[in-house]
Amino acid sequence: MKPHYLLILLPILLCACNDQASSKSTQAAPSIDALTQEYLFLELSMGTHDDGHVDAYFGAETIREAANREQLSLVDIASRSQQLRGELEAQHDRPDVNIEPARLDGLLGRLTALETRVALKQGKSFSFDDESVRLFGAAAPDHDAAHFQVILDEIDHLIGGEGNLAQRVNDFRDQFVLPRERLSVVFDAAINECRRRTLQYIALPHNESFSIEYVNDKPWSGYNWYQGSAQSLIQINTDLPIYISRAVDLGCHEGYPGHHTFNALLEKNLVQEKGWNEFSIYPLFSPQSLIAEGSGNYGIELAFPDNERITFEKDVLFPLAGLDAAEADRYYQLQALITKLEYSGNEAARDYLNGTIDRDQAVQWMVDYSLSSPERARKHTEFFDAYRSYVINYNLGKDLVRDYVELDTSDAAARWARFEALLSSPITAATLDLDGS
Repeated sequence: MKPHYLLILLPILLCACNDQASSKSTQAAPSIDALTQEYLFLELSMGTHDDGHVDAYFGAETIREAANREQLSLVDIASRSQQLRGELEAQHDRPDVNIEPARLDGLLGRLTALETRVALKQGKSFSFDDESVRLFGAAAPDHDAAHFQVILDEIDHLIGGEGNLAQRVNDFRDQFVLPRERLSVVFDAAINECRRRTLQYIALPHNESFSIEYVNDKPWSGYNWYQGSAQSLIQINTDLPIYISRAVDLGCHEGYPGHHTFNALLEKNLVQEKGWNEFSIYPLFSPQSLIAEGSGNYGIELAFPDNERITFEKDVLFPLAGLDAAEADRYYQLQALITKLEYSGNEAARDYLNGTIDRDQAVQWMVDYSLSSPERARKHTEFFDAYRSYVINYNLGKDLVRDYVELDTSDAAARWARFEALLSSPITAATLDLDGS
């Protein structure tokens, strides 16, 4: 029997089990493999309604073909997801089934996210925090303007001068913009160094590799499109000027030890070795994203601890870019302070998506409290429109991953080992074990 036939039969089997409760104990329940195929079918079916839903898929093509052929409605996707949820929940009570609880919990969390995306597509609204909990398993903390003002005062003292602070900061940063004709050579050097440092601690598949493209007219600054078989396409958006520090940021985040590394480890350790085929798909709006984006951002400081990043950029990237490093130290002091403003973007997104401020007000908030240029701030609102509460994954995710990896150890090898284990597991924010056990 071909896999897609099983997908069509599974809801009938589930209903039959419900209708014949008196004889349920004598019926064979669908296997976890069958349930996983149904899950993949539903995620791929959602992808027929939302082009951005499926970030990566490297599973059986017969399942994708079935989803494209069947063209389930949103109502049917939600209904079948609920049926699948019931069957998965029943696995907890079956002593004859040997399925890791974390795997079951992970699948159930993915179904909650899928059902939430269906509801959003149908026009239902959630508060920003409720949506992020349903999709990603976590809600970001609230910070008021006073919290950010303390940091802004430090930046004001560092930059000096008179007039609008955001304008002064962006005028200062302009001297660190990468010349377009040097983008490729600088990014190649940065990604190669990120890869070299990662391979010192993590053994990736021998055939892993990536290609890089420079694109425009996107709501994001960089993207990793995982292709399967340890291959990735990394795209860098050139709509806005790119600061030299973004080369290492994106090299680590999109590549090593970020998304490319994460996906390659999931494919190798969970799909190929354990047969957990639910990880052959990456639904962007799912609990997996909090770990993916969090590990991507934390991976930058893991790969370049202390002042190693500053040294590398000043010694290698600045000369390649043809930039003067005379003000580099002050630039990195500024970058460290701006990092402390990261949660200000969450506040803009929360109020904007909750409808308490409009786009212009969101732009002005980010100019005032993120120190973005008006152009970058407006680009951020395009991201809010497209990805909604996804923004929490970058900063909250990074903080959760850092807390997990660094708990009770300052040893680099131990941190890398814990980081690799995290990237090879079904762990989510809901099950993140912060006591390090």
